[in-house]
Amino acid sequence: MAIGTNVWQRKPGKSIAFTSLGFGGAPMGNLYRAISDDEALAMLERAWDGGVRYFDTAPLYGLGLSETRLNRFFRGKPRDSYVLSTKVGRLMKVCPPEERTGLGKWFEVPRRKEVYDYSYDGVMRSLDFSLERLGVDRVDILYAHDLDIFTHGSKEATDARIEAFFSERGYDALVALRDQGVIKAIGAGLNEWEYCELLARRGDFDLFLLAGRYTLLEQDALTSFLPLCQEQGIGVVVGGPYNSGILATGPVPGAYYNYDPAPDEVLEKVRRIESVCAANGVRLIDAAFHFPLLHPAVVSIVPGGQSVDQVNSNLAIAEATIPTALWAALKAEGLMREDAPTG
Repeated sequence: MAIGTNVWQRKPGKSIAFTSLGFGGAPMGNLYRAISDDEALAMLERAWDGGVRYFDTAPLYGLGLSETRLNRFFRGKPRDSYVLSTKVGRLMKVCPPEERTGLGKWFEVPRRKEVYDYSYDGVMRSLDFSLERLGVDRVDILYAHDLDIFTHGSKEATDARIEAFFSERGYDALVALRDQGVIKAIGAGLNEWEYCELLARRGDFDLFLLAGRYTLLEQDALTSFLPLCQEQGIGVVVGGPYNSGILATGPVPGAYYNYDPAPDEVLEKVRRIESVCAANGVRLIDAAFHFPLLHPAVVSIVPGGQSVDQVNSNLAIAEATIPTALWAALKAEGLMREDAPTG
C-alpha cells in the first residue's frame, strides 16, 4: 500500500498535492540531540524513497540549520516534484554564545538569537533568508509561525503579536506574495486551534499547521475550528499526532504529553484507548496516525523522526490499514467524539 496523496484546492487553478505523510524539519535542526549532516541526509533520502513529497521546515529549527540541511537534499531534485513549506515571524540574529536561543533544546547549531518580527519587512526578509538557506528559488507555502499562547506565554502577549502581524502588515506581505504567484498558499503554524480559528475569521488563509490539537486523544477542534475549515475550504496539516509521545509509546511510566510527563487522567484515557485498539488488532500508534486523516479538511500528518529507523517506522505506520470497526468501538466507549469523521 503506497502513501496516499491529498489534493488541497481552494480556488480554481490553484492546488497543492500533499502526501498523507509529511516530513517535519525540526529534527534536522538538532532538536534535543545533535545528529550529523550525513545522518540528516540519510533520513531525508529514506523518506523520499518511501514516497514522502511534503517537507516542512522553519528558520527556528536549529536556528537555520534545518533549512541549510534541506539545501543539500534538494539539490538535483526537480522543484515541481515536492511540496515545501517554511515559516515567518522570526529573524535570526548573530549573538554571543550565552545569548543563543534554545540552549538545552537545539544542539550544535549556529550562534543566533531569535527576534520576533511579524511586520511586512520582516516577512519579506525572512523569506529571502530562507530561500538562501534552502538553496531553492521558491517555496509553496508560508506559515506565520507561533502566534499562540504556548510560544508567547499569555493571552495578552499573544494578542499583541497578532495585532502587530496585521497592523505592521505582515499579513499583507503574505497576501501580496500569494497574489503575485511567488508562493501558492499562506497560513499559520500554531499550537492552539483557538488561535487558528481567530486568524481564519480575521484573514484569508489557505492552510493551517496545527500541532497536537486534533488527535486520537483530543478532538475539541471539532467544536468550531474544523467545521469552519470545511466551510471555507481551508486545509489542515496536523503536526504532533502523538501528543508529544504518549500516543506512540502508550501509557508507560514517564510517557510524555504536551512536552511534560503525562498526568494520571491522560494516562488512564490512553490506557483505555490502547485496550480498545488491541481488541481490534490495531497498534495504538497506527490508529493515532490515521485518525486525523479521516477528517476531510486534513491534508497531511507530520510526525517527528530523529533517525532512519524512526523514518522507517513512520513509513510503515502510514501504510497500515485500520478497520472501521475500531472507530465505532472507541465511540461506543466514549473515548472519541461522536461527531469525529471516521469514514
